[in-house]
Amino acid sequence: MEKEHGLVKDFLAGKIDRRNFIGRALALGITLGGVEAVLQACGSGGNAGGKANISWSTWGDAARLKLFFDYTNQFNASHPDITAQFKPIPTTDIDYGAKILTQLTGGVAPDVFYVPNSSMTQYIQDQVIADLTPLLNGPKSQEKASDYIDKLWGVSRTPDGKIYGVPVDCNPYVIWYNKTVLQEAGITQMPADLYEQGKWNRETFSSMLDKVAAKGKTGYILTNATLMLWSWVTTNGGMVYDNNGRGKFVANQEPRSIEAFTWLANNIRAKKIVYAGVLPKGQGADFAFISNQAAFVSAGRYYLPAFRQASNLQYDIVPLPPNTGKRLEPAGVPVTSMAVNSKTKYPDAAFQFLTSYVSTAGQKFRIQGAGGSMPSIQGIDQIATSGNIPEHARYFIDTRNVGYAQFQAEDSTPGLTTDILKELEPVWLQGADVQQTLNKVANMANQRITEAKSGQ
Repeated sequence: MEKEHGLVKDFLAGKIDRRNFIGRALALGITLGGVEAVLQACGSGGNAGGKANISWSTWGDAARLKLFFDYTNQFNASHPDITAQFKPIPTTDIDYGAKILTQLTGGVAPDVFYVPNSSMTQYIQDQVIADLTPLLNGPKSQEKASDYIDKLWGVSRTPDGKIYGVPVDCNPYVIWYNKTVLQEAGITQMPADLYEQGKWNRETFSSMLDKVAAKGKTGYILTNATLMLWSWVTTNGGMVYDNNGRGKFVANQEPRSIEAFTWLANNIRAKKIVYAGVLPKGQGADFAFISNQAAFVSAGRYYLPAFRQASNLQYDIVPLPPNTGKRLEPAGVPVTSMAVNSKTKYPDAAFQFLTSYVSTAGQKFRIQGAGGSMPSIQGIDQIATSGNIPEHARYFIDTRNVGYAQFQAEDSTPGLTTDILKELEPVWLQGADVQQTLNKVANMANQRITEAKSGQ
């Protein structure tokens, strides 16, 4: 009986294939009917005893989509019992969450997929993604939850500790600077030099904006994303949401928060900063930077592939300039998680793909291949910093380690991020009063946050 139990256990664990299981089971005296019963039971719960066909999805540009196809091929080659198919969703990250939800509602969603943080809470409430906590703590997980950088979990880890998505990688916000534009403006000490000397702050940054603007070029392009705006608040010592990011919107009450918004607004009005939301379609911040028309842009490491391909572009990075007297202050770290469809026919195979994808080996494959992100797992930062491209690539590590994912109060409230951006646009586009606009944002946001919490 003990041998029979061990045989079934090995089969369920995938240590032996279907043919060997049948042969060895019959040799042990298990009846043919008993063998069939085991196979039927296994077939209903996953991929044991047969080939599991799963699909997975995300969005991305052409270069990253090629990388995803390459990774899928590698996974299939090393997992003969699973066939994974990559099904890219042709959309932007903004529309992606809604399209996946439509597929989930229609019962045609992939087995594994990226989940934008702004959609995570809704997916959890709708029970369309699986609770990964026991799997991450189990023997089939290639990494444990504790192996990932704690501040990156965001809303994928609920307040009670349950995990529904694993961060695939991350993109800490930094300031990219164009050396050529700065030098043409008469700036001799580059931002990284000042940072090393402890002299990189908002005052020196503002001085550089003045000099660049005097030469008729754009000083800085402000990314139209709330997490970028919050980064300027937190590097100014301000607060956006109370209760460690889980409570009310309070930026309208915090003097340092208001001052950060006022500083941004004043520089936009003085044409030293351009709000990215007004740039012509197809001519984003990266285009202005590559064409030597802008000195500074803020983004994660995802700009690196394009900048590396640009001929004669001289660039480097530096953390956002603080205004608190400290050398480094926390800024935002965009992150996206991967989840498993709760209704997948092959939960074991789906998790096998997920844990492989977000593992140390999986992140090495993808990050080394694309160069457009930072690890979300501890201990492998060298894959993104070796070669020193850009020269001070290690600043990505500095900013990630003190940074934060989007605040849970915002990500847990469907549509709030988009609506906050719309409410703030009059400040950037029409010169609206900062305090009055922040008050409107607070009234809207806090009502929505309260409603979202009551529905959970």
